[in-house]
Amino acid sequence: MIFTLLAAVPTTVAWSPKVAAVMIACNVLAIAFGKLSIEVPDAPPATPAPSMFGGFGIPAVIATTCFGHILGAGAILGLSSLGAL
Repeated sequence: MIFTLLAAVPTTVAWSPKVAAVMIACNVLAIAFGKLSIEVPDAPPATPAPSMFGGFGIPAVIATTCFGHILGAGAILGLSSLGAL
């Protein structure tokens, strides 16, 4: 039983510039969404260069990039299963 479960591994796509472009686009989308929806984007602690991070504090940077990576992983797996990547 456990060996059957371990053998059920989904196929993943190898890294390519297309995969990187999808991940970057998803992170940019998540950061834009966070910029519009986070109530206190400059919550402390502050980033070393706030202007470089769009005025975000460290919690907002971590939150938006985590969300972007979740979106990106889903988009990459979905697009690869459709054969688009």
